[in-house]
Amino acid sequence: MKTIKLTASQAIVRFLIAQSTETDRGLEPLFPGVWAIFGHGNVAGLGEALYQVQEELPTYRGHNEQSMAHAAIAFAKARKRQQVMVCTASAGPGSVNMVTAAAVAHSNRLPVLFLPGDTFATRAPDPVLQQVENFHDATLTSNDCFKPVVRLFDRITRPEQLISALPQVVRVLTDDAECGPVCLAMPQDVQTMAYDYPESLFKPKVHRRSRRPAESGQIELASQLIQGSKKPVIIAGGGVHYSLAFDALREFADKHSIPVCETQAGKGALSWDHQLNVGAVGVTGSSASNNLLRDSDCVIAVGTRLGDFTTGSRAMISEDAVLVSVNVASFDSVKHKAQPVVADADNGLRALSESLGAFRSTPEWCEKVNSERSSWLEIVDEVTKPNGSLLPNDAELVGAVNRAAGDNSTVVCAAGGLPGDRHKFWNTNSTDGYHMEYGYSCMGYEIAGGIGVKMALPDRDVVVMVGDGSYLMMNSELATSILIGQKLIVVLVDNGGFGCIHRLQTGLGNPAFNNLFDYCKQVDRPVISFADHAKSLGANAVHACSIDQLESAILKAKKQSKSTVIVVNSDALRPAQVGGTWWEVAIPEVSREKGVEDARKHYVSMKSEQLKRL
Repeated sequence: MKTIKLTASQAIVRFLIAQSTETDRGLEPLFPGVWAIFGHGNVAGLGEALYQVQEELPTYRGHNEQSMAHAAIAFAKARKRQQVMVCTASAGPGSVNMVTAAAVAHSNRLPVLFLPGDTFATRAPDPVLQQVENFHDATLTSNDCFKPVVRLFDRITRPEQLISALPQVVRVLTDDAECGPVCLAMPQDVQTMAYDYPESLFKPKVHRRSRRPAESGQIELASQLIQGSKKPVIIAGGGVHYSLAFDALREFADKHSIPVCETQAGKGALSWDHQLNVGAVGVTGSSASNNLLRDSDCVIAVGTRLGDFTTGSRAMISEDAVLVSVNVASFDSVKHKAQPVVADADNGLRALSESLGAFRSTPEWCEKVNSERSSWLEIVDEVTKPNGSLLPNDAELVGAVNRAAGDNSTVVCAAGGLPGDRHKFWNTNSTDGYHMEYGYSCMGYEIAGGIGVKMALPDRDVVVMVGDGSYLMMNSELATSILIGQKLIVVLVDNGGFGCIHRLQTGLGNPAFNNLFDYCKQVDRPVISFADHAKSLGANAVHACSIDQLESAILKAKKQSKSTVIVVNSDALRPAQVGGTWWEVAIPEVSREKGVEDARKHYVSMKSEQLKRL
């Protein structure tokens, strides 16, 4: 057996370079790059190894460990999970900063490889700088925080352990059902230890999509349920995107005359102007989707984990309706007492369609679908048009950005009130046109995520919509976008605080408290010049004072060579009260506030509806 002497870090890097993947674009590196912030826990080991291979495996420097990992996550999402980026940070706070991002990746079923620096395996210098000592378990380090939020966790305490560990890492990152983040904790001394590795470990390997087929018995049972229905509805989730099942979804819907609702992750799976696309579903859904879903006798969920925002906290789908769930992950396929079809979305839809034969929805149902869809499109046109003299709300801003961004753009968002209005009102005819992190809804994802999307889709304009709250929480990667030449158009919506939660708080009967600046404990309210701040990080910046100015600024920014931030003020107290459905947020059983008591009565009523469906 031929061997080669390498440090553990050098072995990891060589192994990563040897992995390729077949994508819809051809043969590409499975690992196209590494995000790194170096410190004493990784600079001498992984830092040295990465320096030697900058051409084969580029390294990008972030400004915050969490946000650089968000960029890696967004890249994987935009590439439909076909490529994976790597993130490394130093021992201690640098690595723990990535734990939130790991939770984002885990919730969204997205692949990222985390290589956090760790304490010394030899324990000779214990306690080393930034080491968290555990009084009852000496084997624990702060990197154990990754365990609940990754699909696979391993700690390499001997360099030869990589021989068995690395193939398992790639298996999880490329498995359609188990796909998610992986953490390989790397003690800093082990990173520098050498071993005679077998050369076969570094033999080039090509990974191909597994495309799990549907089992005939499950297809038969699911088909019988659908054929017994008259008013079926499809809920399209992120699995449609990751399976590249866009043609299969459209053909299935057309052949069987079944309307398609879209989750946040599924949006864009079917062009917005398709006659069977009835829009967003659930808490942030269209009236068309939600009305049809409530009246449906059969729900076909495709590639969705059926979170509470999709199902209206389980209170929206009729207790008499049957549920068929097509999902590559058996864990997700059995939720809500569904008849599972454990399969890749593309294979599952095609097998189901063949089994259904000439089945179609009833003419009466098709008529209702057309009516609901037409009514909703009229509502969208009305609420997204400029209002004239009033300060714009989020819906009007979404409409303006949608009009100005054009067809060759990808819009990015994550948290606050914008995702709801984006889900309801954004129109896209591209499968790459809509990028939302709503599995974890992580504030601070937006700008970093925009960088990842731009790296994944370099020929598209990337438009980031972010609230002032998220911007203040994490804006440092704006400087990174300048540093590495990934141009973004950032629309920064300033409503004076956390407007979305303010509306939720007051809508549940509570007094305004601690969300908008106006209702916070304060000595002096800060006057923030977001445009000046953005300029200080190297970006172009402008303050738009009207919808017309906003649209004009976007058109100008599209012609610029570097990132532009467009600041626009909005009205936090004037939401577009259309669409949507109940969402369970627990309300106190007793309160001194009458508004809370009134809200509790509605809550109890909706809980009774929910319990019928559990």
